[in-house]
This record gives sequence, structure tokens and C-alpha cells, in this order.
Amino acid sequence: MHRLHNKPCWHLGWAIAAVILSLSAAAHSAARAQDYPTRTVRVVVPFPAGGTADVMPRIIAEWLSRKWGQSVIIDDRAGAGGNIGAEVVAKSDPDGYTLLASPPPPLVINQNLYPHLDFDPSQFVPIVIIARVPNALVVNPSKIKANTVKGFIAYAQANPGKVTDATQGNGTTSHLTSELFQMMAHVKLQNVPYRGSAPALNDLVAGNVDCMFDNIGVSMQFVKTGRLKLIAVASPDRVASLPQVPTVAETLPGFASVTWFALVAPPKTPAAIVDKINAGVDEALHDPGVQKRLATLSSEPVGGTPQQTATYFHEDMQRWKNVITSAHVTLD
Repeated sequence: MHRLHNKPCWHLGWAIAAVILSLSAAAHSAARAQDYPTRTVRVVVPFPAGGTADVMPRIIAEWLSRKWGQSVIIDDRAGAGGNIGAEVVAKSDPDGYTLLASPPPPLVINQNLYPHLDFDPSQFVPIVIIARVPNALVVNPSKIKANTVKGFIAYAQANPGKVTDATQGNGTTSHLTSELFQMMAHVKLQNVPYRGSAPALNDLVAGNVDCMFDNIGVSMQFVKTGRLKLIAVASPDRVASLPQVPTVAETLPGFASVTWFALVAPPKTPAAIVDKINAGVDEALHDPGVQKRLATLSSEPVGGTPQQTATYFHEDMQRWKNVITSAHVTLD
């Protein structure tokens, strides 16, 4: 009876100890966040240098380096549709010193394409979406004479499976945008996968491939010099900076594809650290100098809270999953 009588006291003691430990951990986490960062922050980009996926986070990293008084460096780890770099971050310490800056593939697409991943995309801690960039149909002018979506479709229909289409790699947004286009336009293109935008664009400019559905961030520099031809943008509406360029949707109603670039942290990264990084990036996105540099990539700053970012991820995962299922997209 005596032992039974004391049992609630033991439970109460453990409960109090648990609360104290919890409060102590929270206070320690808040203190760490207040001091953060005290050393170099590494931002892993899972695609090659030279593409928008690499250029955009460099703009933000430079701004954060100045604000925080600590180096924020970019580490390009390309391969496997972004999975190699994503895995590096997923297995890193959740202390805010290793982050992932990425377009959609390893965050919301690859789990619906790859039979096995060595990381769980849903376990990344969303921080912020930096910006959105419309995808667009660009062609090598010496290989494709068509100047309109209608003309391009007619040429592709007359040459089924012969028009070579560069993509950033199997399962990337450029690949899925191409699959969506083929499904809606009733054409067949020949997929030529690369390890990112930069090598794909280089081969497109050289004339080794015919066309590409790329975000217009970096490809616009080739359009302006006449080395590539911009047929149409894939945003739902015309781009404010390119009012004369039609949308694909003006020919194929309902067609839309926009690439976003987000920052996430390893699983279990404390909310206090995530909030501090989010606030820093959000501040950077309101800086006129940063906005001017992002404008050169034809991008629209996004920002917002980690919770809004998580919602955005979920909605985009469902959208691309529907494309993968409907177009029977595979990695082969």
C-alpha cells in the first residue's frame, strides 16, 4: 500500500523533470539561434554551376554573408536529378550550418519517380522559397525555323521522335514540362537528359540538340544575343518584362510550368534557427540590389514563412505527381 501510495509522487517527479529538461532544451536552442551563425554556412546546390539553380542562391548567400558577418558559401553537388546533393544535406547535422538550395526535383518530384531514395524529402525542414522563374520553350534558330508554338507543334508532328529535346535530367522540371507539352500537343520529342541546365544549354547553343523547356533565368542571355530563339513562356500569364512573348497556354489552354528555388534545412533543425534564416532571406528579398540582380534572371521574389513554404511544397508535389502519372513518365 505504501508503494502504491507513493507511485503518483514518482510520476509527478518525472513529469516535472521532463518539463525542466524541455524548457532547458528550448532555452539552449533559442540561445544558439540568437548567436547563429558563428562560423561558415554551407549551402549545397544539387545541380552544376552556371545554371539558375546555382546563380540564384549565390546572390542570396553574398547578401547574408554581409548581414551575418560570416561566410555563406555555395557547394555544387550535382547528380541523380538533385538526389546526391540532397542526400548530403539530409544526413548533415541539424544545426543550420549545412543547408540545401534547390529547384523542385529532390524536394517534391523525385519521390514519385525513383524506386528508392537514400533520404526522405518530406523530412527536410522548409525555410523559404527564394523566387519563381517561368519555364519557356527555347530552340536553336538554325535547327528549328518555327517562330510560334503552333508552328513548332506542326514541325514536331511532321517529324515524330526526331526533334531532340534537351532536359536538365530525367525527372527534372524541364523534363516534366516537356512531357506535359507532348501530352497536351500530341507530339513526340526525343528526350536528351543532361546533368543540369548549364550543360544542356551549352549543347543547345552549339546545335547538338534542337529545343529545351528551360527556366528563362540563364537562357535569356542567349536569346538576347540571338544564339537561341524564345518561342513562348510557360507561365500562366505573359511575363511583365517580356510582354511581346506569348504564353504556351495561348495555344494549349491550361498549360503552365514555373520553376521555384527554395531553401531547406536538414531534418530536426530547430525552429528558432530556421526562423532566423527565414528572416534573413526575407530581408534580402526586399533589398533593391538583390531585387535588381534577381530581375536579370527573370525571376519573381517570393519569400514568406516556413509554414507557407511547406504548403507550397505539398501543392506542387501533387501537381507534378499528376503529370508523372498522366504522362506515364519514367526515368528510362
